Amino acid sequence: MSDQRKASDHPQLSRRKTLILSAAALGAALAPRADAQQLNERHGLSAFGDLKYPPDFKQLDYVNPNAPKGGVFSHIGSSGRFNQNILTFNSLNSFILKGDGAQGMELTFASLMARAADEPDALYGLAARAVQVSEDGLAYRFLLRRGIKFHDGSPLTAHDVAFSLRILKDKGHPVARILLRDFTAAEVVDDTTVVVRFAVSKARDAPLLAATLPIFSRAYYADRPFDESTLDVPLGSGPYKVGRFEVGRFIEYERVADWWGADLPVMRGQNNFDIVRYEFFRDRDLAFEAFTAKSYLFREEFTSRVWASRYDFPAIRDGRVKRDVVPFGGPIGIQGWFFNTRREIFKDNRLREAFIYAFDFEWTNKTLMFGAYQRIHSLFQNSDMMATGKPTGAELALLESFRGKVPAEVFGEPVVPPVSDGSGQDRALLRKASALLQEAGCSVVDGKRHSPQHQPITVEFLLDEPAGQPAHMPFIKNLATLGIDATVRVVDPVQFRARLDEFDFDITVQQLGFSTLPGALLRTYFSSRAAGMKGSQNLSGIADPVVDALIERIDTAESREALVTACKVLDRIMRSGRYWIPHWYKSSHWLAFWDVFGRPAEKPRYARGIPETWWYDREKAARIERAG
Repeated sequence: MSDQRKASDHPQLSRRKTLILSAAALGAALAPRADAQQLNERHGLSAFGDLKYPPDFKQLDYVNPNAPKGGVFSHIGSSGRFNQNILTFNSLNSFILKGDGAQGMELTFASLMARAADEPDALYGLAARAVQVSEDGLAYRFLLRRGIKFHDGSPLTAHDVAFSLRILKDKGHPVARILLRDFTAAEVVDDTTVVVRFAVSKARDAPLLAATLPIFSRAYYADRPFDESTLDVPLGSGPYKVGRFEVGRFIEYERVADWWGADLPVMRGQNNFDIVRYEFFRDRDLAFEAFTAKSYLFREEFTSRVWASRYDFPAIRDGRVKRDVVPFGGPIGIQGWFFNTRREIFKDNRLREAFIYAFDFEWTNKTLMFGAYQRIHSLFQNSDMMATGKPTGAELALLESFRGKVPAEVFGEPVVPPVSDGSGQDRALLRKASALLQEAGCSVVDGKRHSPQHQPITVEFLLDEPAGQPAHMPFIKNLATLGIDATVRVVDPVQFRARLDEFDFDITVQQLGFSTLPGALLRTYFSSRAAGMKGSQNLSGIADPVVDALIERIDTAESREALVTACKVLDRIMRSGRYWIPHWYKSSHWLAFWDVFGRPAEKPRYARGIPETWWYDREKAARIERAG
């Protein structure tokens, strides 16, 4: 663990005739007149319609459009999507539940549109040159560029887009299936036109999510199963293709020199390295030593102890390795020890609260983390969506609609974790924890805490690497003071992923990130549907009708103000549920890198922009070689 851490047919009509009629009807609905169609054509999308860049923009503001191409960017990946594992891999299919996918596979696929990372949620055309939206907002007609192709030279058409959305909803990773819940149909008008339809009650960001999903080759999967783990290199159409790899050790992605999207406005000045290489280490100390030996070139540091005490090796002192601290844009998200409330013992809110009282953050931060962190309170830390003070106005009115269905405490100050005296064993907090356990019917018998079912309470913390154990040990000591036997189990990354997918754990560490406009992704974290879907990110098993209703309200908010109000109410209710023991956060990235890179003067507000906007500086690299 680091300090911080992815229609039924009419019975009298054949399916073929039904699809033809549907496509024709939809096309007519989208384009009643040529002049109306032209007015409705958009070069970009956002949740509330606000776009920073005009139709004739040349490049994004945060890139160097003249960045040189070439060189290598090598690093340890810091996050994974869908089935990707940050410690190992055994599959090149990273869009299904099976296997441990290789990080970076998304680089090999294009999507309809691409994100601008200096706007909260804006997308601009990639495979699609434009999009037309029906008046009711339920049909999106994507107009594809001509001449776009897969890496083998075969054309990328509307048929591939339709196939990709359907196969992801039918056989993709559970997270993808949840994100595509509101997608109802994809109908091909011609090779460069596809109409994507959504349910009446669609989430506000459902079209944006669909537009950023990978486009697969329909022909490639005609004789291959999509939902199988494999080391066969899939056919892509993105800026990179798979190069050399060794299972569990490294994978390289080679830049496609003649990629059709390289000079598009949304891509110009990006994807500058000839090779992007991901390294995999199961031992964090070994990974650090490999960086000092220049086995890879870039590292984001997540462990305060290492950042504060180990960056004193020769290459740091002579300037060959640089360090930087860059701000984190947008909400921090939530990180903590998450309870598996599917376990009988964790169903009682009071027991979960007792665990929160037993963790001494102040001592941990001061003693183990060099005072580098602040305590996380909220789902939406570091944003205007975080609940503060007592609810008033629209927030109170929304809460009132749930009165009697939510705890009374949510109408007061939002729940925050206790502040200790920093001793490591704050007696007042431990007494409060003991009292909560007693209220929950958990009595002490012969020095051991027993459940209401008269069974000794034993708890296992599940980890995938030993580096996180120091933060667990003082916590476990405090739990022992309360009569609770707790242990740490470290398993290999593959077993860890499998156990999380099956919800086979008591408590584990989880980090959840949110954008400035959270929507459908909340379903994968907190919805009742996700709670029962193996492989979902709802590790705690949260299944609350009020939470479901609030997620739908956030999904369908028609203004930024309505969204913020609903998020604040969700924040209050989730914090009152005490589904996790809050960890810590910092509002910056700690970066270390061998001084061989160039980069724009400023990073995009809502992303690191690494490696997308950086480039290899041959003059710097030559100086490093001479100095080394």
